[in-house]
Amino acid sequence: MPHSKITGLGFYVPETVVTNADLAAQMDTSDEWIIERTGIRERRFFKEGVDTVSNMGARAARIAMERAGKKPEDIDMVVFATLSPDYHFPGCGVLVQRELGLRHIPCFDVRQQCAGFIYALSLADQYIKTGFAKTILVIGAEIQSNVMEISDRGRNMAVIFGDGAGAVLLEAHEETGKGILSTHIHADGTHAEELFVEHVGSKLKKRVTHEMIDDGSLLPHMNGKMVFINAVKYFPEVIREALKANNLKEADIDLLIPHQANARITQAVQKEFNMPDEKVVSNIHKYGNTTAASIPIALTEAWEAGRVKEGDLVCIAAFGSGFVWASALIRW
Repeated sequence: MPHSKITGLGFYVPETVVTNADLAAQMDTSDEWIIERTGIRERRFFKEGVDTVSNMGARAARIAMERAGKKPEDIDMVVFATLSPDYHFPGCGVLVQRELGLRHIPCFDVRQQCAGFIYALSLADQYIKTGFAKTILVIGAEIQSNVMEISDRGRNMAVIFGDGAGAVLLEAHEETGKGILSTHIHADGTHAEELFVEHVGSKLKKRVTHEMIDDGSLLPHMNGKMVFINAVKYFPEVIREALKANNLKEADIDLLIPHQANARITQAVQKEFNMPDEKVVSNIHKYGNTTAASIPIALTEAWEAGRVKEGDLVCIAAFGSGFVWASALIRW
């Protein structure tokens, strides 16, 4: 059975930097309040007419392809993770196909929010293991700044999220014990409405009304306490599941790259595993929560900085809306 290995990485973030002070000028908040609550100091917002979810994903993918030495004709599949596609349909996968000039290969989107990238990676890994594909682009990208309301009403969500994209090139290889060792994905829809955007959906005759705009039901809703409680439960659980599946110990992890949801969640997971700072990647202070893009952005930055080395055991893990959670172990 072939194994899958990451051979190229890339990321892209918009040029527009939005600081906490910028937000404080538009709503009742402060730099101190945001940092204490989230650990975020700034984030990137897209520029209309320049950035789209699909073209940001394509930019990240081009970098990953170049680093892997791959051309468009080498790509067998695109798996695109996002909760914020350019269009209601079709998905961003086919738009990236068009942007990159790829062949008539299968392209599809994954809608698993903050765990989207690991879900996409898991799917791509299975396609490689079965021999269906040899070279797959796995992309996570989001534009979220335009679904948040920069106001006192929307501040609890508006300060958290940012825009960006990350991508990896996954290839088949025969070397045992290298590459993606295992992936682990879970979901529990019991608490779906604790972190969701209710409208615009398909359950009502009128998908958009003036009342929805006025009452704020077009905006994202989050029960922060419920999300935090479940995140700090399932993050460690799914990481330990991955270690157990590979007969490895917590001390064997060389680098943990959690989804960049909130600095307090990352710190809680770090404390649970008694990990020093040098073993945990955190860049939420620069980009905020970029949802499906956060892990590939953080992984790429860590690799570029020399924090990911040959032979290292890298663990990625995520928790988010659904609720969904996931992990993967990678031997670099």
